Amino acid sequence: MSTSLQSPAPTFSPTLTVVGSINLDITATASRLPSPGETVGGGVLRQQPGGKGANQAVAAARLSGGSRMVGAVGQDDAGQNLLSAMAAAGVEVSDVARVDSATGTALVLVDGQGENQIMVCPGANASVSVERLSFSDDEALLCQLEVDQEVVLEAARRAKGFFALNAAPAMPIIPELLERCDLVIVNETEYQLIPALRNAPLVAVTYGGEGSAIFVDGEKVAEAPAVRVTDIANTIGAGDAFCAALVLALRSGLEYSHALAAANAVGADAVRDASSQPALKSLEHYIEATRSTDAASSAATK
Repeated sequence: MSTSLQSPAPTFSPTLTVVGSINLDITATASRLPSPGETVGGGVLRQQPGGKGANQAVAAARLSGGSRMVGAVGQDDAGQNLLSAMAAAGVEVSDVARVDSATGTALVLVDGQGENQIMVCPGANASVSVERLSFSDDEALLCQLEVDQEVVLEAARRAKGFFALNAAPAMPIIPELLERCDLVIVNETEYQLIPALRNAPLVAVTYGGEGSAIFVDGEKVAEAPAVRVTDIANTIGAGDAFCAALVLALRSGLEYSHALAAANAVGADAVRDASSQPALKSLEHYIEATRSTDAASSAATK
């Protein structure tokens, strides 16, 4: 069974604003991850833009031509470099505050298969605010839980259009926030850790190599298989790229199964890229590339 949020004919002109975290990712890649108390040598160190909010905003900009970011960075060089990187990708950054705290930082360990361990130091992300902002009727909002949940709730209250929440990292969700969500996106672990999602109106769940599915009021109504990838470089930005793609695809009017398939394809391209903010093709490309997949999925669910 497949359902549509709007008209089934995509328009390819969605507007997306992301409210969330902006981090400097300091990544060490080695053949394997260390066990507690163990030292693993031979690593390769790199610094790159990250943060779930920034990753999603950049993915949305690369998929649709532009997006808007609401967040906070420090007055340090890292903050300026992150703003420049987002702007270069097509993200409007005028609503990113410069504050006295250090720019948020994520310490990331990645093994040879792309699996990772992450420790986040929020820094300036603790200063994110939407108090002076307004949102238009046709402006979709996408938030995560790497900034204070009260800030996310205030964004949901101010949202006039479609409001989506990537409920990561997993934590209990304020009941009012969940009530205001038009869409919640989680991975399978987060879905298990947040029992309140079982009865949420619309939830998308990712299952890694098993694909993704959409649940309406706890009932699975659509699913799409994963795209097989053998050359995995980094899994960190894949979930964020999926989130941006799914919101854009659904807001463009795609049926659930086709929107999932397109977002899966975006996620597959993301894991092939070593960056947390991977290079992506246009949303139209992924929609066209998965049109036959959508038809097969729809036939299988009838």
